[in-house]
Amino acid sequence: MDGWRNTLSIYVNQYNQDEIDYGTRSQSTVVTDLEYLMSRGGRKHRLDQWYKERRAVPLRNETRAKLIREIQNREGEIEVELQFFRTTYYNKGGARHQEERVEEQRLTLVRDEEDWFITRIEHRVPERHASFILPRYQTENVDSKNGPSSPFLNKELLGGVARSTAYRRKDAVQYADKWWNDFNPEFSTFEVDCTHFISQCLFAGGAPINYTGKRESGWWYKGYVNGKEAWSFSWAVAGGLERHLTHSRSGLRAEVVDRPEQLQLGDVIIYDWDGDGAYQHSTIVTAFDAGGMPLVNAHTTPSRHRYWDYKDSYAWTENTVYRFFHIADWF
Repeated sequence: MDGWRNTLSIYVNQYNQDEIDYGTRSQSTVVTDLEYLMSRGGRKHRLDQWYKERRAVPLRNETRAKLIREIQNREGEIEVELQFFRTTYYNKGGARHQEERVEEQRLTLVRDEEDWFITRIEHRVPERHASFILPRYQTENVDSKNGPSSPFLNKELLGGVARSTAYRRKDAVQYADKWWNDFNPEFSTFEVDCTHFISQCLFAGGAPINYTGKRESGWWYKGYVNGKEAWSFSWAVAGGLERHLTHSRSGLRAEVVDRPEQLQLGDVIIYDWDGDGAYQHSTIVTAFDAGGMPLVNAHTTPSRHRYWDYKDSYAWTENTVYRFFHIADWF
């Protein structure tokens, strides 16, 4: 048993080094998965170019691995699930930046005589999930039966008069930094919860709930009610939030901007990995690098102060399309 654990240890060290060292491997490897090695080589080349394009220099990477589960299928073969807690340090413009991320892999190890080798490596890429087919969307917060719907505001606290409220960008960012690698226990947990997390951040910043009772309109959350999902698609689905922010004219609303450097803290980026119009991932701007480019927090693959373009993600493709949303300063 110690043999395969030793192989895992060697692999984690090599994985940690590969994240910032893109040269030819000088030492022997414990991985015999040729498909993985081919794709890993291409990824290292892309990361090398990516840092150069950003005029950034990777300094070091720290990886802690946690064994989540092990399954012994038969004698001499074991499958394991690993969780990697990564912290990457890089320099840009004389400033030192720190990024954190949590990733998962599934490995198959096989014994060959006295040695163990990793014969298969599968990356979990939860941000690249199956696209959710959204129903027809009601634009501009209109309820077909009751007319225009209004965001919920507590009029008792406002002296009986509904007043506009400022978007508290720092509060949204503080929430994103507090819960980037955890779940607020007051909310239901989703397997794919990137947009659910972003909606919580927006709400923490003061974005008003627009409860319509219809999942295809408004922006709202009630949790599970009588065992049924009670939240709008715009609250929990990347494509739903993208459509809401594009069309909403009251309550939570945003302006689409052309470039990431136009974004501010608390703004939102939504990702279409294949460029086919099906948006699958959402992030929130929580910081900026020394060049003024956004750094984002996200869930599903928990990330803190990650570079906005996600070119280091296994979900990213050459066809990736981004939507940049500048959240309104007042609701």
